[in-house]
Amino acid sequence: MNNFQAILTQVRIVLSSHQPSQVQALLDHLLKEELLSREYHCTLLHEPDSEALARKISLTLLEKGDLDLALLGWARSGLQPPAAERGPSHSDHDGSSQCATMELGPPEGGYLELLNSDADPLCLYHIYDQMDLAGEEEIELYSEPDTDTINCDQFSRLLCDMEGDEETREAYANIAFPEELPADLKHWKPAEPPTVVTGSFLVGPVSSSSTLPCLPLPALFNQEPASGRMRLEETDQMPMPSSSSSSSLSCLNLPEGPVQFVPTVSTLPQGLWQISGTGTGVSSIFIYHGEVPQASQVPPPSGLTVHGLPTSPDRPGSTSPFAPSATDLPSMPEPALTSRANATEHKTSPTQCQAAGEVSNKLPKWPEPVEQFYHSLQDTYQAEPAGPDGILMEVDLVQARLERSSSKSLERELATPDWAERQLAQGGLAEGLLAAKERRRTRETQVIAMLGKAGQGKSYWAGAVSRAWACGRLPQYDFVFSVPCHCLNRPGDVYRLQDLLFSLGPRPLVAADEVFSHIVKRPDRVLLILDAFEELEAQDGFLHSTCGPAPAEPCSLRGLLAGLFQKKLLRGCTLLLTARPRGRLVQSLSKADALFELSGFSMEQAQAYVMRYFECSGMTEHQDRALALLRDRPFLLSHSHSPTLCRAVCQLSEALLELGEEAELPSTLTGLYVGLLGRAALSGPPGALAELAKLAWELGRRHQSTIQEDQFPSADVRTWAMAKGLVQHPPGATESELAFSSFLLQCFLGALWLTLSGEIKDKELPQYLALTPRKKRPYDNWLEGVPRFLTGLIFQPRARCLGALVGPSATALADRKQKVLARYLKRLQPGTLRARQLLELLHCAHEAEEAGIWQHVVQELPARLSFLGTRLTPPDAHVLGKALEAAGQDFSLDLRSTGIDPSGLGSLVGLSCVTHFRAALSDTVALWESLRQHGETELLQAAEEKFTIEPFKAKSLKDVEDLEKLVQTQRTRSSSEDTAGELPAVRDLKKLEFALGPISGPQAFPKLVRILTAFSSLQHLDLDALSENKIGDEGVSQLSATFPQLKSLETLNLSQNSITDLGAYKLAEGLPSLAASLLRLSLYNNCICDMGAESLARVLPDMVSLRVMDVQYNKFTAAGAQQLAASLRKCPHVETLAMWTPTIPFSVQEHLQQQDSRISLR
Repeated sequence: MNNFQAILTQVRIVLSSHQPSQVQALLDHLLKEELLSREYHCTLLHEPDSEALARKISLTLLEKGDLDLALLGWARSGLQPPAAERGPSHSDHDGSSQCATMELGPPEGGYLELLNSDADPLCLYHIYDQMDLAGEEEIELYSEPDTDTINCDQFSRLLCDMEGDEETREAYANIAFPEELPADLKHWKPAEPPTVVTGSFLVGPVSSSSTLPCLPLPALFNQEPASGRMRLEETDQMPMPSSSSSSSLSCLNLPEGPVQFVPTVSTLPQGLWQISGTGTGVSSIFIYHGEVPQASQVPPPSGLTVHGLPTSPDRPGSTSPFAPSATDLPSMPEPALTSRANATEHKTSPTQCQAAGEVSNKLPKWPEPVEQFYHSLQDTYQAEPAGPDGILMEVDLVQARLERSSSKSLERELATPDWAERQLAQGGLAEGLLAAKERRRTRETQVIAMLGKAGQGKSYWAGAVSRAWACGRLPQYDFVFSVPCHCLNRPGDVYRLQDLLFSLGPRPLVAADEVFSHIVKRPDRVLLILDAFEELEAQDGFLHSTCGPAPAEPCSLRGLLAGLFQKKLLRGCTLLLTARPRGRLVQSLSKADALFELSGFSMEQAQAYVMRYFECSGMTEHQDRALALLRDRPFLLSHSHSPTLCRAVCQLSEALLELGEEAELPSTLTGLYVGLLGRAALSGPPGALAELAKLAWELGRRHQSTIQEDQFPSADVRTWAMAKGLVQHPPGATESELAFSSFLLQCFLGALWLTLSGEIKDKELPQYLALTPRKKRPYDNWLEGVPRFLTGLIFQPRARCLGALVGPSATALADRKQKVLARYLKRLQPGTLRARQLLELLHCAHEAEEAGIWQHVVQELPARLSFLGTRLTPPDAHVLGKALEAAGQDFSLDLRSTGIDPSGLGSLVGLSCVTHFRAALSDTVALWESLRQHGETELLQAAEEKFTIEPFKAKSLKDVEDLEKLVQTQRTRSSSEDTAGELPAVRDLKKLEFALGPISGPQAFPKLVRILTAFSSLQHLDLDALSENKIGDEGVSQLSATFPQLKSLETLNLSQNSITDLGAYKLAEGLPSLAASLLRLSLYNNCICDMGAESLARVLPDMVSLRVMDVQYNKFTAAGAQQLAASLRKCPHVETLAMWTPTIPFSVQEHLQQQDSRISLR
């Protein structure tokens, strides 16, 4: 038993439930008992940390004193230890339990006051359930799982000290005892009748100097051997006069020796303790907490079945991750740990439960400065943005992972799962954070990253997390701190941890040192949000920086980040980061505990956002018209999956509808932003837009978006930009800091500067399209929207584009740049570009709206387009479909691992120019089901006819399962009345590879065998894998049974599958079914010995179509080799027999090769 942990638990309870004056009295008593020196006594009096004080007192009592003696002396001084130290249970005499409305601590006074009070033991349990046990190891209470022997000397001594008090005697008289015996049991006299005591069995010190003998225990009832159970029919309840003096209870004086507390097992229900021991005078004592049992509810002797006893429901798991388990509370009685869900036993009024819930939410009690800071922090995050800024749509959180961009590259990028393979974070934000916290190891910092492209709403999401905590939806955290990272990106500044928590958030907070000390002690209850993590790219070496566990002096930002991510500062906290899925810092997130991706709006959510935007703007009469405008522009509708672009569309629609003219949205992103900035540019100071564009470009080259006040060319430009909403104060920024209203706006302004600037040489302009990166000094394309905006601004008609922004006089340079870019784009060969660059080229050509460039690009598209592993967003799918339609030729598309959504997949598949397509099996089957449910018969038929899986390689168990679903779909389709025939994807499959490895291979192969016969055109079956599938003899036996249906099979590769002689024998039995079709058979690197070689030699003459057979690296010897060679002489049709193996002497192999040159030894 861990004595220190047991003492520390009790001392914590004592300190947390008393006033400072009472704690001082305890220290004075320890000094009086000479357990503390005077100097140490003074030190403890000035100890500000309650946890440190509890540990120091516990160590002193463990080393020098006795905890019982210390508490007993404290009680005699008139200051009772807390009643909940032993966790008593209480029930009203009428059988109904009540929830007492309590203060922030347990009732003052001793056990007698608690007995007479209305305090509910469940409420007391919730009080101590919230106490800080996070930093302690699990308390070991029992040396054995079922029983624990305690020292009866202390137990008896405490009882004798309590027995003399008069109030104790009267209190115990108030406990119900049976007075009459059941009539049917009066003739049965047991030798040692058991004793039943109801109510609370309380043990504790008293402040009584008198000593009285223990109360005698009357014979409660008689026993009858034939009945096999005990019964209690009546009880008398004796009133107890109230008393103000402090006392405790006593009922039984036990002799010295061991006393066993037998926990509840199948023979004893919860709330029932059995005490037995030699010399007690009775055979057993049952102490029952709760209501007095009815006639049929008295517990039986040990070993008999209990009938009719009130059962307690299962214990619920505590909501606190650090709540002690039942075995961690040695002083807590059983009913206090039991659920109160049974309405027949525990009836609680709603008002009482609400009061108890309020008490539970406030506990543990914090110091006043901490409480004030907590409420001020809540007020900071609780305010919701007004108007359209406050519109929040519940988007999907997708579990993400990072993977290498290529086999030769060490850089990682966001993996692209198929649409059906996406793993959504169940339960949304709160459940996702709670699940991630439960998986964390104790006292380990947890890093959670939320990734998403610019404009996907990561900052809005971070704000939603803070508001959720302020509204009580994240109870696992006591404090949440949200810090925009642009506030930290200040060269030369030094920071302390206090600065990060209190000074750099949306609004600086004033916090005393006591608040900071409290937070540091409980880091597991802290959530730290670092928004826009990519802003800290300059600090990318922090993972390898050095930082002490608690630096006393301010350090650099890199040192502070190193302390957090190396788990030296605030160790045990939760770090929540939001970042874009690219850049150097993303590489450091590959080892994060959890990665999520913000998926953006669905098509329905985008339309719902438009409706809510006009509702919040007070323009409900324009809702339908605005939605119709958006639907008329499918390209902008596809871009509305980005919340930023969806808001921009709403802003332009609002401006157009206010004019009252015939409104029409533009068809490009360039036109969208020209429409938003056109009126603002004309009303600004001369050259203001060009100056702001230059500033946007220069900041983008430095990977920055925050503008210092002194960076503006003039105060007029700054005032104009703020008035038009082009720049704004970001959350947490100082008065001198501004930022562009969106990242896409900065990209547009950067492209505008490239268009207008004379500083950019003509020959350098094509590099900013980022289509053919240069090997030397490549452009990193941090402003990733620049290429599309640049082509749009240069090629679109001047009057409605560039001229509308800066006037016709400033567009002279754009004409020369237009010629340079046109010559560059027309020299490009789209067929040589990688998939990502090809999509970017299509977007640029679409933005240009120049017929010559568009026709050149679409006519040069290759007939076979593969986007394998390249993410296809809704705008990508739209512009690709438009290009395919304009090309005038047939295409075959590979859309596997693109993450394309069902609507995008359906739109591409439905194009008449797409003759074949490959996509994830799960996505395709889901598309078919959707089309079937919506009654789109023609599109369904086209999707089935065009789909192909040739060739198919199964690399995971899911691949086999998806293939099985595809075959099942065909079988269901063939059995239906309205359709007939096989699915082309199944019917035309010719090559099937199986490469799952030694672990998943044997598990998945039986599933593959069950569907093999469905592939009637299968010609190549490859069961070889570099890591070996190991299907074994059983797999070969199952495979051989399918040979009669595989009439087109020409190549069978069974290499590296752990096949022995038995498998070779089973294979030889089935091979004659393939005699007319099989051309190549490989059994390379198996375990075939001479018997297996003999089986193969026997069947070899029957394989009339076999041309090549490979049995190298097996286990047969010269005897097996000679049998194969002899059989080969009977097979003139066989061209090659590869037979080299280390178990055959080389001389024998050479001799066999000399006899037959078809034998290969390579």
